[in-house]
Amino acid sequence: MITRRDFLKIAAFSSLLGLGSAFTINALEKEPGQKVLKDIKALQGKRWAMVIDTRKFKTQEDFEKVIRACHKAHNVPEIANPLHEVKWIWTDDYEHTFAGTAEQYISKEVKERKFLLLCNHCDNAPCVRVCPVKATFKRPDGITMQDMHRCIGCKFCMAGCPYGARNYNFLPPRDYIKELNPEYPTRTLGVVEKCTFCNERIDKGLLPYCVEASEGKILFGDLYDPKSEIRKVIAENIVIRRKVELGTQPMVFYII
Repeated sequence: MITRRDFLKIAAFSSLLGLGSAFTINALEKEPGQKVLKDIKALQGKRWAMVIDTRKFKTQEDFEKVIRACHKAHNVPEIANPLHEVKWIWTDDYEHTFAGTAEQYISKEVKERKFLLLCNHCDNAPCVRVCPVKATFKRPDGITMQDMHRCIGCKFCMAGCPYGARNYNFLPPRDYIKELNPEYPTRTLGVVEKCTFCNERIDKGLLPYCVEASEGKILFGDLYDPKSEIRKVIAENIVIRRKVELGTQPMVFYII
């Protein structure tokens, strides 16, 4: 018997091979914004963005505190094997974080820093364009969402993302959750997952877990609001983004 997931997978690959015309036509059409039901207390913003002040992260514990808050709340499995690990937020060095940027003459101190990495929730997100079943989509407020139930595990989004922000569950993720958070859904074997800017908190009027845990090191706000705090700090500091030359328009900014 063919399951719904198998049917979606067959339909998706058939479309990509030119065996169907619906996907080709739909791909050329501009996708209408997904409607999101919001609580009356939800944070209001036209375009959510994040600013990470790298100057304020002084110790490894500063990073770990933020990572723990995110992963614990979202039931991210703890898998030691780097070939199978799943991460929504993590750290890396300057060379790998900003590979290809124009800031070649940056100071030694900055180049020796660690940087927090996560999904950039790009305005022009390649992952959204390549997903054959629209399991990845953009909310009207700019958040790049991932429907784990609709995902068929084709990994096209992983290939399309230039930031390595997407993770495939090669192992049953529920077996690697030490402390389950019953308020957030777990995932299954064979699907892709990633950071969602804590959309479940934004819709309740709360800030993302990483922002809350950072104690002022990370800011979150509406980039389209000229009076917002995030616009102020971007205007007053030296700020860079990752791989802007690719035209993805990432919405995570780094103060250096």
